Amino acid sequence: MTDTDEPAATMEPTGGHAPGAGLDARLVVDRGTFHLDVALTAEPGDVVALLGPNGAGKTTALRALAGLVPLADGHLRLDGAALDRTPPESRPVGVVFQDYLLFPHLTALDNVAFGPRCRGASKADARALAAGWLDRMGLAGHAGAKPRRLSGGQAQRVALARALATHPRLLLLDEPLAALDARTRLEVRAQLRRHLAEFEAVAVLVTHDPLDAMVLADRLVVVESGRVVQEGGPADIARRPRTDYIAQLVGLNLYRGRADGHTVRLDAGPAITTTEDLSGPVFVAFPPGAVTLYGERPTGSSARNLWRCEVAGLETHGDQIRVDLTGELPLAADLTTVAAAELGLHPGAPVWATVKATQTHAYPA
Repeated sequence: MTDTDEPAATMEPTGGHAPGAGLDARLVVDRGTFHLDVALTAEPGDVVALLGPNGAGKTTALRALAGLVPLADGHLRLDGAALDRTPPESRPVGVVFQDYLLFPHLTALDNVAFGPRCRGASKADARALAAGWLDRMGLAGHAGAKPRRLSGGQAQRVALARALATHPRLLLLDEPLAALDARTRLEVRAQLRRHLAEFEAVAVLVTHDPLDAMVLADRLVVVESGRVVQEGGPADIARRPRTDYIAQLVGLNLYRGRADGHTVRLDAGPAITTTEDLSGPVFVAFPPGAVTLYGERPTGSSARNLWRCEVAGLETHGDQIRVDLTGELPLAADLTTVAAAELGLHPGAPVWATVKATQTHAYPA
C-alpha cells in the first residue's frame, strides 16, 4: 500500500483473528479513596461501551488503557503484547477526547497529519494520508479550516480521523458526543456508528448516555463504584437490569425478591404476581407505562397486582407525565397529560396502582 492509498486494512474486517488478538485487560487503579478493579476483554471488531454514573470509574479505566494512569495491579495485553510498561506515546492506541483537543493553530488537515508525522512519516506522506481520512469522513472541503471554523460535528469527525490516522489497534472514545447539541448529536451518532462498524480493531467507548451506548456498542460493561456490576449485549441489559442505576437508565421499575412459582415476595414490600414460574432469588421489572392508576380502589380490574400508593411528585417525561409514587410499593408510572388531569393528581394525592402479571418480567438474581 502506498502512502496515498486509503488505509483499508485498518477499517475493513478480516475473515478471522490471530490467537491472542484483541484486548485482554484487568485494570486495577488506586487513587486515594477510590479503587478501580475492572476486567475488559474484546475481540478485533468489537465496540465495547463503558457505561455508568459520574464518578463510577469509566474515565479512569479509559485513561489506564491509554497509559495516562498507572496500574496498581492487573494486566493490559493488546493483540498478545503486554502494554503495562509501554509509554503512552508508544502504544498502538488512538484517543478521541470529550472536547476533541484539536490543535487550534493547525488546519483540519494538519491536525489529522500530526499523528503520522509523530510516527516518522514525511510531511507530504502524512498530509496525503490525512487528506484520505478527511475525504472518508466527508470533510475534504474543510481540510484548510482551523478548529474555530468547524461545527461541533465536524470537529468530532476531525478528531476521529486524527485518532484513526495512526492505524491504532485500540480506539478509545471518551464521551465523544457529549459536546454536541441534540440535533447534531443525532446525525453524528449515526455517522460514528458507521465508522465504528468499519473499524476492524477494538474500540472502547465511555459514556453515561444509554442511547449512545445502545446504538454504538456491541457489548455494554456497566461500572458502578469502580466495579463491573453487569455486562452483556444492549438488548439483554435493557431487558434484564440488575441494579437500580441500570433500571433507571432503561426506564424500568426494578425490585428484588424471592420467587415461589408465580409469586415473588419482595425483599422490601408486598408480593408481585408474574407470568414466569421461578424459585429462589429473582428480579422483577416492568415499565412505568404498564402501571394504571385509579382514584379509588378498582372493582372490575383484571390486574393481579394492586397497591395503595401516594403521589410523591410529577414531572414531564417526553410527551407524558411521570408520576413518582410511594406507599405499599414505591414505583414510577407514566400517564398522558389528560389522564393525569382527570385523576386530579398532585403531591400527596392517594391513588391505587395496578399492573397486569403479563406486563411484568421476572428473572433469576
